[in-house]
Amino acid sequence: MNMHPARPAPERFPARRILGIDVASIGWADATGYLRLLLRERRYTKVGFLNAHNANVACRDPEFAAAMRDFLVLPDGVGVDMAARLLYGEPFPSNLNGTDFIPHFITSMAEPITVGLLGATRKNAEAALANLAKLAPQHRIELIHDGYFSKDEEPEVLSRIASLRPDVLLVAMGVPRQELWIASKLTPAHCTLPIAVGALLDFLSGAVPRAPLWVRRWRLEWMFRLVVEPGRLWRRYVVGNPVFLFRVLRQKLTGPKTTGKVAA
Repeated sequence: MNMHPARPAPERFPARRILGIDVASIGWADATGYLRLLLRERRYTKVGFLNAHNANVACRDPEFAAAMRDFLVLPDGVGVDMAARLLYGEPFPSNLNGTDFIPHFITSMAEPITVGLLGATRKNAEAALANLAKLAPQHRIELIHDGYFSKDEEPEVLSRIASLRPDVLLVAMGVPRQELWIASKLTPAHCTLPIAVGALLDFLSGAVPRAPLWVRRWRLEWMFRLVVEPGRLWRRYVVGNPVFLFRVLRQKLTGPKTTGKVAA
């Protein structure tokens, strides 16, 4: 995806509020440039994504919503684009879904960095590491732990992160656990950019297939995922998507529709 060259990003950029969460209204190249700037300056920044599903979670879970307000939140998927059109008259500049954007961000960096992986099953995490190492041989890629560690094991996991102190830590433990874990457990002593990436390691491992490119271009990957994993995802999409749109319409009619500036 080198069609999106990186360039320096502004220190502050517009944000659009979607169901109480300020989402950066930023293009692909500016987002890439901004994350690179944060790494160069070693500015600790929690990074997450807003899509229809976790927007719904934020409406039900005040703790998760509060945590997300302290993240640099990027727009993910057709749902938040529809919300932006309804609330602000135009979509976000780019769809910065983590499944595409984060691998591009990592592989496009020529200067070596250390990337830590935390989450998924052990098998998928190891396969994701192997595949990401092939895509980005210039970087040091390290598996911290799978996502199935106990409370008793957690201090060891945190100690390993602090010892490695990766530039980028990909946390793939599902919504809202991954965001809450980043918010409550990590500090600048652990890493520079902790990024909540959902199912990214499962996709990178090859265990979960991506939709064909033409499906992604038509913004229908959510439908492909529903067909592949109906038992797990039917509630998220069949029930969750209409609920999300209802909440956005309610925001348009009765709630705040504010824009502002965000910076990490």
